[in-house]
Amino acid sequence: MRKVKVGIAGTHSTGKSTFLKQLDSVLSAEGVAIGRVADLAKAARDRGFPILTEHNFESTAWIMAEGMRQEAEAALSNEAILVDRPVFDALGYLYAALEISGRSLPVRQLDELRSIAVAHAGDYDVLVMTKLDPAISLGEGRDKNYEFRVAAGDKIRVIAEEAALQPVILTSTNGDEVLKQILTSVRRHLAN
Repeated sequence: MRKVKVGIAGTHSTGKSTFLKQLDSVLSAEGVAIGRVADLAKAARDRGFPILTEHNFESTAWIMAEGMRQEAEAALSNEAILVDRPVFDALGYLYAALEISGRSLPVRQLDELRSIAVAHAGDYDVLVMTKLDPAISLGEGRDKNYEFRVAAGDKIRVIAEEAALQPVILTSTNGDEVLKQILTSVRRHLAN
C-alpha cells in the first residue's frame, strides 16, 4: 500500500486542526484511507504530565514516543497519515517552556530529545507549518500566554530549519492555496 505522512507544526491556536479537518474531508471523499494522530498534549496532561510552560523532559519524551507509536500504528492500515503536531513540535514546546520559566535541563537529556526529534523529522513526506497571527483571537479555554505562544512557534521553526525541513507556511490568509498545494503533493506521493 502506498503511504504519505503529512505533519502540521506550529504553536497552539494557529489553525492546525482546522486545516487537517479540511484535508481529511477532501481526501476521504476521494476514497483515501486516513489515519489521524491528534495533538497529544491533552493526553499527556490527563496522565499527570506537566505541559505548556511546565513541560519537562518526561512530558516531552512521552509525547514524542506516543506520537511515534501512533504514527506507526496508523501507517499499518492507512494510505494517508495526518499528524497534528509532528514529533519535533514537542521539543519546540520544551525549549520555549525552559526559556519562559528560566529553567534548564541536563545537556544529555536535551541532546537525547533533539536526536530523536531531528531523526524522526525526516519521516514526514509533506510538512506544513503555521504562522501565528496575533490578530486572531484564541478559542475558548486556550492558553492565553502570548509570550509563550510566540516562543513555542519560534523554537519549532528553528528546529525545522536546523533539520533542513522545507515546510509549506500556512497563515491566517492563505489556507485555500495551501490546501490545494498540499492536496497536489499528497496525490503525487500516493500515485508514485
